[in-house]
Amino acid sequence: MPDGFDVVIVGSGVGGGCLAHALAPTGARIAILERGSRLPREERNWDPEAVYADAVYKSDERWFDGSGRSFRPGQFYYVGGHTKVFGATMFRFRREDFCATEHAGGLSPAWPIDYETLEPYYAQAERLFGVHGEAGADPTEPPRSGPYPHPPLRHNPLVAEIAERLRAQGLRPFPMPSSVQDHDGGACVRCNTCDGFPCRLGAKGDAETRLIDPVLRHENVELRTGAQVVRLSADAAGRRIVAAETLDGTAVQGDLFVLAAGAVNSAAILLRSVHAKHRDGLANASGTVGRHYMNHNCTAVMAIRPFRANRETFQKTLAVNDFYLGDGEGGPPLGNLQLLGKIMEPMLRNEIRAVPRWARAWLAARSVDWYAMSEDLPHPESRVRVRDDGTIVLDWRRTNLAAHKTLVDKARRMLRAAGFPIVLSKAFSKETPSHQCGTVRFGHDPADAPLDPFCKAFDLDNLYVVDASFFPSSAAVNPALTVAAQALRAGERIAATGLH
Repeated sequence: MPDGFDVVIVGSGVGGGCLAHALAPTGARIAILERGSRLPREERNWDPEAVYADAVYKSDERWFDGSGRSFRPGQFYYVGGHTKVFGATMFRFRREDFCATEHAGGLSPAWPIDYETLEPYYAQAERLFGVHGEAGADPTEPPRSGPYPHPPLRHNPLVAEIAERLRAQGLRPFPMPSSVQDHDGGACVRCNTCDGFPCRLGAKGDAETRLIDPVLRHENVELRTGAQVVRLSADAAGRRIVAAETLDGTAVQGDLFVLAAGAVNSAAILLRSVHAKHRDGLANASGTVGRHYMNHNCTAVMAIRPFRANRETFQKTLAVNDFYLGDGEGGPPLGNLQLLGKIMEPMLRNEIRAVPRWARAWLAARSVDWYAMSEDLPHPESRVRVRDDGTIVLDWRRTNLAAHKTLVDKARRMLRAAGFPIVLSKAFSKETPSHQCGTVRFGHDPADAPLDPFCKAFDLDNLYVVDASFFPSSAAVNPALTVAAQALRAGERIAATGLH
């Protein structure tokens, strides 16, 4: 296609892919700009030495933290975005997540929409991703308009045993909603390398396989790889975006622009886009672009039976939400517990270097691995900035850490009671921004939020932001399905109201 598109989408992850899915049937000329390439399907997709020890798929770029220290963030720039290595977990936010909620560390603000508004789009997103699950099994699950598209993933024998031991403690474990295609006709072989690894079989419901490849069957949709957008340019009046400018100097022109580059990069693009009418960057009359960055408080928990090796495969099928809405003792919310993919020795190497390799291998061979996740609350000084040379500064001010510590402590007690006498834990660092959100939030008041409730910029006539930037709060479950649902909602709105 020649330049001069109806819609230019920056980013090919969940948000960009769902927006393209919603608009492709309209016949609009759509360009999807992705800074990365296609992630090749190859033997080393499943090699923990390559993926973790050598970090062959991780971006080489450097960011800076608030103190000026550079670091290599856990960013994956490929068609499909971070979903190429995600664990395929597809939770809906709870109905309570859309309401103002008091946490131990402060207030989680209300969203400008409620759960019921997003529910039909959650259902549509679950169908798009082919989500497996069991309606009604999660004690905190909000109302649903229908069942999951596929039955829940089956537990391996050890996970099934753990589920029974947790029920004996009075807990209510449930099958984790997942877009891994483990059903008749699906390509999944239930390997140990799903969570944190690319799938060389295409069996994981990532944005490339479930969204981008299908929309490219429309002749009006074009994907451009290697197209890193660094800024947007606006017209003289500062009301309309006219082009997306890429690192190589190309200006991709269009009528409507959509940012879906991730909460850090979308904010950075807007902040770099200084204009005579927008001295602090585009869509930033509120002064909040880049602020309120959130990324969940997360800890990996290894439950170990010293005299029993864990030879099972595919363990990421179980979750516990008994502490999601409260601590079980009348106290504030704590968060979600869910199984991780199987930890292997190379995955521990950079985390516990002082431990001999044989000891790391011994631990990994005997562990069942969990992920404890608590809500990170929005803070105006937790923010993304850009340096004079355009480099990203991520100054994350973590919040609600006391609640997270309590959740991890409860997980330890729960797992010891389930028959695992050794329980080790390691918090995720700021170098793993896999659940980044909140930097271009939506709301009703343009003085306090850059985006309206449909994710359209208040300050501009033709700009939407549909990655997790729009989140006013982070909740305490994985964000992908909520990003997908809101992008589908925004796409429906755009298709109904016109592209201009």
